[in-house]
Amino acid sequence: MENSPRQSLLPSFLYSPSSSSSFFTNSKTLSAAAPETTNVLPSSNKSFLVPAPNEPGKIEMYSPQFYAACTFGGILSCGLTHMAVTPLDLVKCNMQIDPAKYKSISSGFGVLLKEQGARGFFRGWVPTLLGYSAQGACKFGFYEFFKKYYSDLAGAENAAKYKTLIYLAGSASAEVIADVALCPFEAVKVRVQTQPGFARGLSDGLPKFVRSEGPLGLYKGLVPLWGRQIPYTMMKFASFETIVELIYKHAVPKPKNECSKPMQLGISFAGGYIAGVFCAIVSHPADNLVSFLNNAKGATVGDAVQKMGVVGLFTRGLPLRIVMIGTLTGAQWGIYDAFKVFVGLPTTGGVAPAAPADSEVAKV
Repeated sequence: MENSPRQSLLPSFLYSPSSSSSFFTNSKTLSAAAPETTNVLPSSNKSFLVPAPNEPGKIEMYSPQFYAACTFGGILSCGLTHMAVTPLDLVKCNMQIDPAKYKSISSGFGVLLKEQGARGFFRGWVPTLLGYSAQGACKFGFYEFFKKYYSDLAGAENAAKYKTLIYLAGSASAEVIADVALCPFEAVKVRVQTQPGFARGLSDGLPKFVRSEGPLGLYKGLVPLWGRQIPYTMMKFASFETIVELIYKHAVPKPKNECSKPMQLGISFAGGYIAGVFCAIVSHPADNLVSFLNNAKGATVGDAVQKMGVVGLFTRGLPLRIVMIGTLTGAQWGIYDAFKVFVGLPTTGGVAPAAPADSEVAKV
């Protein structure tokens, strides 16, 4: 292949160095050797090698390059979307901590505008961007890994039969790791957003937090964070996969591999938004706990329950969080699948979990 003057916008580690001629040779050999399968992307190429459009080389499904691509997509998906909704998150956190002052969404924005000005709406955006980028990298990258790993353990028949359990186990395993990466940034973010004057952002807020509560104080909210994020992520991935499969099965008049990429990405956004509503509801009590514990030095879960009440844990700030998380989750799945399409991979969902290693085929 002749060298193109156009430079790649993606890091080179996402692609193997082999030439396109080698790719087509290998594709034909593998296609001839492999049994005929259904739901293959692209339909004219039955191998598990997925060509990346307008880029040299290929990405092999479930290879290190594949997981690197999913990890990079997760960074874009979570980091950018969470940073974009920083104003909503800021109002939500303050409504949870001081409901007497921040009585509603509209009045909350009014109070922030009056006290901190327009710039105050993005207070804490740096720890938000960095923290959720790290979380997204682990969340999506390890989800793809664990989904394949548990599918291999279960075998092809059981993986298809118990696919929802595969989704739940894979997402829960990934989130345990992802929250360890997120927790320090979340602690600083909440303190910066809910205590005016504590710090301007991450650069001065992190050392001040460590001096006040020690390095382990950054992980004081880890267990409540797991309590919030693990149910959230299990719902996010399992419901998304199920909703998307149902959309292709009952609402779309043709198979997924015959749908255009824009249509597939639209279904990803719709499935993500619906999943996000469920996510917000199941994870909201723990979200209130995380905000309370990270705001007050030495606070405990018992203190939070006593002050907020059980009903308050489930309802305080919930309408705003449903709007925020629904939009957020829909956008995340849209960005993640758009990036996968950009590098030549199929979108997520619509079929059973990945088949075991003896049948590595890129399924749509």
